[in-house]
Amino acid sequence: GIWTATGNMIQERAHHTASVLSNGKVLVTGGGVINYLNSAEVYDPSTGTWATTGNMTNIRVYHTASVLLNGKVLVTGGDDINNIVLNSAELYDPSTGTWTTVGNMANARYTHTASVLLNGKVLVTGGYNGYYLDSSELYD
Repeated sequence: GIWTATGNMIQERAHHTASVLSNGKVLVTGGGVINYLNSAEVYDPSTGTWATTGNMTNIRVYHTASVLLNGKVLVTGGDDINNIVLNSAELYDPSTGTWTTVGNMANARYTHTASVLLNGKVLVTGGYNGYYLDSSELYD
């Protein structure tokens, strides 16, 4: 394979997420370098350009982002600017560029995984919140 350059993100980011949306664009959320971010941006592969979109409710690093069967994106957990581990979750609607808070997870966690199951539920597993976690929970 061959690598080719494309447009740069609007902000520097590490420990962020990138999710391919149903329209083929890519949603990048959170992360940060010196300052942690609640911002999000969208990459358009047809033009190689980036555009800002709505900000998440919470600053997040080490979180997950899962594209649901309805095309919305579920963002879960992570760590915030005060090193507080989050149990919160929020939903991004690509058609409006807006975020909606949804119910909290039972456990605060970061560096966890989130998998969209064939039935549309999201399985969140493991992570860390001061202790390494073996717990799992489902979002429906």
